[in-house]
Amino acid sequence: MAYTPALSDRPRVLVVGGGYVGLYVALKLQKKVREHGGIVTLVDPLPYMTYQPFLPEVAAGSIESRHAVVSHRMHLKQTEVITGRVTSIDHANKTATIDSEDGVTFELPYRDVVIAAGAVTRTFPIPGLAEQGIGLKTIEEALELRNTVLERIEAGSILPDGPEKKRALTFVGVGGGFAGIEAMTEIEDMARHAAEQNPRLKRSDLRFVLVEAMGRIMPEVTEHQAEWVVEHMRSRGIEVLLNTSLASAVDGKLDLINMPDKTPAQSFEADTLLWTAGVQANPVVRSFGFALDERGRVKANAELRVIDDNGQPVEGAWTAGDVAAVPDLTGGGVGGFCVPNAQHAVRQAKHLAKNIYAERWGVGQVTEYKHENLGAVAGFGINKGVAKVMGIKLKGTLAWLAHRGYHGFAMPTWERKIRVIADWFLNAVLGRDTTEISDLETPYRAFRTAATPAKKPAAKVEDAREGQKAEDKAGAQAPADSR
Repeated sequence: MAYTPALSDRPRVLVVGGGYVGLYVALKLQKKVREHGGIVTLVDPLPYMTYQPFLPEVAAGSIESRHAVVSHRMHLKQTEVITGRVTSIDHANKTATIDSEDGVTFELPYRDVVIAAGAVTRTFPIPGLAEQGIGLKTIEEALELRNTVLERIEAGSILPDGPEKKRALTFVGVGGGFAGIEAMTEIEDMARHAAEQNPRLKRSDLRFVLVEAMGRIMPEVTEHQAEWVVEHMRSRGIEVLLNTSLASAVDGKLDLINMPDKTPAQSFEADTLLWTAGVQANPVVRSFGFALDERGRVKANAELRVIDDNGQPVEGAWTAGDVAAVPDLTGGGVGGFCVPNAQHAVRQAKHLAKNIYAERWGVGQVTEYKHENLGAVAGFGINKGVAKVMGIKLKGTLAWLAHRGYHGFAMPTWERKIRVIADWFLNAVLGRDTTEISDLETPYRAFRTAATPAKKPAAKVEDAREGQKAEDKAGAQAPADSR
């Protein structure tokens, strides 16, 4: 039975999700809403927001993993933070059902709700993918990817030449969007450096393969730039396989097929399989009762209000970010909607906060969201990148600097900006850190091994023989009547 714990009884703006949109809406509204006698409540399964554009650099060791996340409690001091999941919403009665991390279920009343549940990795029913693959949507995945690559390099260095060594030192990425390209190039940059530090390996021992089902990569940049990126990656020894798809990954044996005819391409084995082939709206919104489009996104208008199937606004319901189908009034969005990226999410969040404040307290006016795309930047490892900023095309070091400059500025809160910039400075001065952190999945193994009583060793053969001799001697000296 659901119940309500000791939470605020003030009029509530409930924010579902603590990513880009959720964090910024809470940051912009928490003080204002409190001054009007209300409260902002943020609910998310994680206690932090992840700045996802930094995940490739976390995987490559250029940024400390904790510095790429923003703590909700540290920075939302006037927001009621609940670490849990919103499992359903009864908007007619303005209540949400929440499951806490400890399994406690309760209902929470609200006056306004912001659906900001974000996106999750999009996968396909490819045999073996779930068992062999790893995504790059969370800070934990980035850290695990880094440690896996470094561990495989170390393991491969002591293996004899042959199939097992080739498998350990083969690293495959599926997906040619920004995330996939940045991840593979950053990982390659780090891995080659790690190989140089190991006298048992050569840089050429490592194999990197990028698989993309379409005929080009990175649709956010011009075709000429995309072709340059492919040439750049191939010059670094990364195999770029366009019009190619993954058909099976069972037991680490990767079967690739040509697209679109789906004829067999090539097969090989790899221990590391990175999957970055797109995202989809968080499926949790299917239980919220709001209208969804064919891609599972919450329907919205340009004012960032939730709308019903007839296009009418739903009073007290708002949405933005990757989970929302927000019209792109500039006409540049795919299918007429804003693309799911950080640039739109941050700006929509700030705009949404202003609209809620204007709607509820009459300060300002509710306006439509419209944002011209400023361009795109991507980093491919130290001093390497590509960018298109306000029509200006860049590549190499200048693009890499633009990438770091943009994302360093976009990172939420000055405290986190400073930590990230400090990481970059230390790496520039001290060099890249390629330390592998072991046993993250089994952190108690060392203690439990030490705490488990050792088994009593078996008696030595000599001890057994001496015992037998003593018994024989005692038997020989025994009285005759006792035999």
